[in-house]
Amino acid sequence: MQTIDLARRCAALHAVSEANNAYTLAIHQGGLPPQDRLEAAVYLLRMDGNYKVAYTQFCQLYQEGHFRDECLGIMTDAFYTPNLKLQKSRYEKNCAALAKYPYLFRKDFPKFEDLHLRFYPYDDNGYLPFDVQKRQFSDYINFSHPVISRNFFQNLEDPVLAAGVYSQYELEYLYDNVRPSEDIGRENHLYLHYDSWEIFCAHLQVLNLRRLLGKKKIVFLIEREIDRYPIDFQKEYGIDYSQYPVRPIGIQDIHRLIWHTQLSSDNGGDFFNEVFDNHPNLVCLPSVMMVSIEESFESCKEEFKRADAVRASGTAGISFNVKLAEQLYWSGSRSDKDNHALLMMSEGAYIGGVDHAARIYPALFFQPHFSNIDYDLHPDEKGWTILLSKQYDKIQQSAIFKSFKYIKTFTPMRRVTTSYAATVRWIMEKRSHITEVNGKKSVLYDLVADRVANRSFMIDPEDRLYKDSVLVRFEDGKTNPKATFTALAAFLDLPYTESMTYCSEKGVHDVETAEGNVVGFDTATVYRTYDAYATDEERAYIEFCLRDAYAYYGYDFHYYDGCPVDEARLKKWLEGFSSINRCIEETWRKNVLAGGESVILHGEAVAKEMDEELRKKVLTALHQKNDAIRLRIGVRLLDGLYFINKNGQPLRMMPMLKLDPSLLEQPIYH
Repeated sequence: MQTIDLARRCAALHAVSEANNAYTLAIHQGGLPPQDRLEAAVYLLRMDGNYKVAYTQFCQLYQEGHFRDECLGIMTDAFYTPNLKLQKSRYEKNCAALAKYPYLFRKDFPKFEDLHLRFYPYDDNGYLPFDVQKRQFSDYINFSHPVISRNFFQNLEDPVLAAGVYSQYELEYLYDNVRPSEDIGRENHLYLHYDSWEIFCAHLQVLNLRRLLGKKKIVFLIEREIDRYPIDFQKEYGIDYSQYPVRPIGIQDIHRLIWHTQLSSDNGGDFFNEVFDNHPNLVCLPSVMMVSIEESFESCKEEFKRADAVRASGTAGISFNVKLAEQLYWSGSRSDKDNHALLMMSEGAYIGGVDHAARIYPALFFQPHFSNIDYDLHPDEKGWTILLSKQYDKIQQSAIFKSFKYIKTFTPMRRVTTSYAATVRWIMEKRSHITEVNGKKSVLYDLVADRVANRSFMIDPEDRLYKDSVLVRFEDGKTNPKATFTALAAFLDLPYTESMTYCSEKGVHDVETAEGNVVGFDTATVYRTYDAYATDEERAYIEFCLRDAYAYYGYDFHYYDGCPVDEARLKKWLEGFSSINRCIEETWRKNVLAGGESVILHGEAVAKEMDEELRKKVLTALHQKNDAIRLRIGVRLLDGLYFINKNGQPLRMMPMLKLDPSLLEQPIYH
């Protein structure tokens, strides 16, 4: 019995749930003739099955020319008509507001019934537009999709001009981030151009323009009115904006966040901070520990509470410890977004490069740092692997990130074997003899297992923080800086400025931001392999476990030969992990086994004072434990690289930044 026949049988027996499942499966299997697809879709719609499956079938059948009258009639009755009153009301309110607006120069709004487009709701977020004249549906569109799709602010020499913006999210973004002319002492209206009056009017059914009209910041240019750009407001309206003084950027002027993520240690984060430092449209705060930001955040809130208490008591002279806090306090704002801006702007060095006369408000450039990014791999019953990270969860739950409506995310990546060996070097040279603040001794953790488990370059595309994200390779930034940072600036919706052609810290050019770091765009760190801190076996294991990332992000294998791998080959690689094992052993010997620390061996506490034989037993047990973890991870990744998050959503590679070939100075690094 075919699936469609099973569905009919279940329907005849009034087994509705089973029939819905069978009809859905039959559709997904494909190959059904049009009449069977229509039957399945009608049943699903009538019997409360998956309406999206039914909706999609009706639309596809219509577009293919099958049962067009029936499908359009069903879609109109079931999806369009119930929302007709709302769309008509929105249209009429928009038209009424625009009819009074001085900078829309056409007022001949068509009747609602004569509009060229209908918008058929598909879900709570988006629509399928229907062209009434062409009698054709267009692709699904979500007008509130939180993505900035183009480089609106590429050129700030003239007022911002944007064509064909129909995204509610992007319209609000432009309105919130373009400064009023009165604030910068020159003409600075936001010009929106639409090449069709009819299409513009049709979108008034689904957009809400009324909030964007209050400050009279927008000039609408329809069709040939583009010739009026830019308008001489003094000549045409008698408004001389040059009489207004420039208003310095304030705390509440910050509306967007650029999140510079930390993939792992030694991935070139400092380099990217140095390039963006001193950008005229950024408030830059380079790498700062997340725990420090959270502590400062809470301290700021406590300071406001103390000020409230003093004010309520009638005591004169409210004082503030944090710079600029008084400004924010008396403004009446206490939003988490404003508190975060307050903390960053209180550090004068990090706002020193901001252009207070710029046409746009600056964005916050923020890289919260963790001592390490830890990921755990957990297999599920379907053969997929669940990725879990406490650091990722902390970012997700952070009030700082939740408070920003406009977020752009970018992640630097460096060849993993290089960043791995560089991290081992740094720990061994800088930290192996350092006692941590909490009193615990510093030892080297298993960086090999740590790196292959860390897949923070894989994202859920529906995750709010990654909807508008891109991965950029460290090697590209070093070898092709103009192409890389022109493209990255475009993605982040910033102008590519002179400040991005050099590296700096707090405005000082070409400084050694950390001991051992190369200066500026020196490519030496691209080609260093740190052989003294990694064996070929360790690096082959890493490349094999991350082979999908290497392929997706354009890295050639340098150590793994690409041949099939089984458990025996994994074990052979593990025998060659002499470098990481030696480094781990060295830190344990110096910082733990030298005495004064209790150690657990085979589940039992070992005396603090121990002889050499006992030390060797502890180290042997440690190496066996590490090898077991490495083998388990390697075996897990032998057959398939299928990953999901804790909510069961499939994870995908973060999109990679695309470079303009015409701007390349050197061949692309592989």
